[in-house]
Amino acid sequence: MSHKNNLGTKYIHAGAHPDPSTGAIMTPIYQTSTYVQSAPGVHKGYEYARSQNPTRFALEEAFAVIENGKFGLAFASGVAATDAVMRLLVPGDEVIAAHDMYGGTFRLFSKVYEKMNIKFHYVDTSNAENVAGAITPKTKLIWVETPTNPLMNITDIAAVAAIGKKHNCIVCVDNTFASPYLQNPLDDGATIVMHSATKYLGGHSDVIQGCLVMNDQDLRDQLYFIQKSTGAVPGPQDCFLVLRGIKTLHVRMQRHCENGEKVAAYLRQHPKVEKVYWCGFPDHPNHDIAKKQMRGFGGMMSFTLKDDSIAAATKVLSSTKIFSLAESLGGVESLINHPASMTHASIPREQRIANGLADGLIRLSVGIEDAEDIIADLAQAIG
Repeated sequence: MSHKNNLGTKYIHAGAHPDPSTGAIMTPIYQTSTYVQSAPGVHKGYEYARSQNPTRFALEEAFAVIENGKFGLAFASGVAATDAVMRLLVPGDEVIAAHDMYGGTFRLFSKVYEKMNIKFHYVDTSNAENVAGAITPKTKLIWVETPTNPLMNITDIAAVAAIGKKHNCIVCVDNTFASPYLQNPLDDGATIVMHSATKYLGGHSDVIQGCLVMNDQDLRDQLYFIQKSTGAVPGPQDCFLVLRGIKTLHVRMQRHCENGEKVAAYLRQHPKVEKVYWCGFPDHPNHDIAKKQMRGFGGMMSFTLKDDSIAAATKVLSSTKIFSLAESLGGVESLINHPASMTHASIPREQRIANGLADGLIRLSVGIEDAEDIIADLAQAIG
């Protein structure tokens, strides 16, 4: 299992520079829309806050640092960050994407970009040969989610990145489920890393935001132009919140991982549970890949009951006291979710079922509460 030491030190100091005017240790919230120029075109590097904001710039530096990249860009949401990548394409281009991924990404691809004559090939990316087999001369982007949402499938980033490099394709990895604490796709050859910073990076369920991180200057310039021109930028207050969240990412992720392991083990031995999807199990189909490219296995998991009826799942979903029934993930509090009716409702049922996402599947975002309380809550809800 790969290790990068001193992550806590890195996260606490990422993007942090004392304010030059006051010495403030925390980056100020520059709540301004514009900047005064001393003469036409003479300014201090800041003209208009859609294009430049010091709070956002500090956060973008932090994004780059924590993902071992050179450039970071912040967006108003994870979907806005995904959209910026899609705007690199032109009609006629083709995309290879995971058949099992976040419903909002599928909705963006299928409802917005398909009608712009972008063609999508959805494959099981947990086998890199499927990606190689879907490549055509028109393929320009390979979109990877690992672990996937919600079935926790694992894709070999290095193998897919090698395919992308061979065919001159951008490889973008949605790293939201793992977070930079567990996985750094750029180190494995990815072109771009995307996060819904709403989740683990913010960590407190109080902000909507997305980010992209890359190493290539020309690609950064193209994406910055898109960011500036389309305007899906986060405000300085939101940037401040994510900057603060990053400072505790390491301690939160340690607890998410510890609790996740205990909850997964508990669910797996429960007599009413049929299957638990968690990439930390040694018999997970791609566990060896997960172990190679991740530092731990996180607090995200899904499970099905032996009684696979919607009624049985609904009873569990509606009976928890510590787990809150809500969309999203990655906050300090535990969340329980029904993908079929919530996060993945935009995917047609036939397609969901074919990809293994059962109507009764329950997804957990295991928080950082005391593990025994989390498990006791599941015990009383499952019965």
